[in-house]
Amino acid sequence: MSSKVSVIIPAYNGDRFIGQAIDSVLAQTYANHEIIVIDDGSTDQTQQVLQPYRDQIQYHHQSNQGVAVARNRGLEQAQGELIAFLDQDDCFLPNKLALQVEKLEDAAAEIGIVHSGWQRIDAEGAALGKVEPWHKAPQLDLYEWVWWKPVLLSAMMFRRSWLERVGGLDADFKQACDIDLALRLTLAGCQTLWLPQITVCYREHDRNDSRNTWLQAQENDRVLDKFFALPHVPAEIRRQERQCRYHTLVWSAGRLYGSDRLMEMAQYLRKSLDYTPYLLTETVLDWVTSFATYFAEQGIPFDPYALTQSEAWQQLIASIAKTKAFPSLTAHGNALRYG
Repeated sequence: MSSKVSVIIPAYNGDRFIGQAIDSVLAQTYANHEIIVIDDGSTDQTQQVLQPYRDQIQYHHQSNQGVAVARNRGLEQAQGELIAFLDQDDCFLPNKLALQVEKLEDAAAEIGIVHSGWQRIDAEGAALGKVEPWHKAPQLDLYEWVWWKPVLLSAMMFRRSWLERVGGLDADFKQACDIDLALRLTLAGCQTLWLPQITVCYREHDRNDSRNTWLQAQENDRVLDKFFALPHVPAEIRRQERQCRYHTLVWSAGRLYGSDRLMEMAQYLRKSLDYTPYLLTETVLDWVTSFATYFAEQGIPFDPYALTQSEAWQQLIASIAKTKAFPSLTAHGNALRYG
């Protein structure tokens, strides 16, 4: 008999989209699944929206404790050998479960994750752009997870045994518990396969938790602090720590810029100077290039001139130029300013 899949949907004030999420699971071509909804203390109409589905889902309510605790409670209730997480505002494409189950059933036991791509959509469901992370991180080994962190839980499927082995998600993280989970799993020996297809729609709207880019940036720092403090991180990965921290800080800065948090963006770019592998002028040029790459991958327009003319950018460059540790900036001010 084919493996049973437990689809875990954490819900918090998700009455706007959660019905579409459940419908996308019910429409799967793979039928051997259960749907577990963990209501994390919703105060909107989530319970009423879920009422027509009560014969088709398992519903559990808890006080508001965060998405990691909700997902872990879903794991406690799950009966399936395989686990698929689905965020309340995302939707599976019809063959998502079938394709990923086939991958895992044909794989060796050490393969504990199947990952795939996603279609970005807006609140109304209109397509925004596709994300295909396998082009950047084709191996998904520990190095690529640490460096690129291409996580979207709704696009993944897990062997339940591996999730139990590492103790589920860390409730200390509100935004980055998924990145932390992927790193811990991989460090424990869990391997990941790509299913190089789009299997899920990732909805972007004004109430996305991921729009809290400031909290996400801070938690990304904490995830790396936790990871590199572990005694069994391989030496070849540990040697990459400074460059990894630089890359993550610049990535976070790009996310902050995209959500109009320009002062925080400048703060993270300044922090990246402590880890940069480049000369200073090269570093600033790399900031602009990294931003352009990030937005291109997301299918979002990017104007480098608008970035370099922003007050936050101008103040950052001026303050760095005055720092005695970087006297060469004065000679390269024009290149730094306009990237």
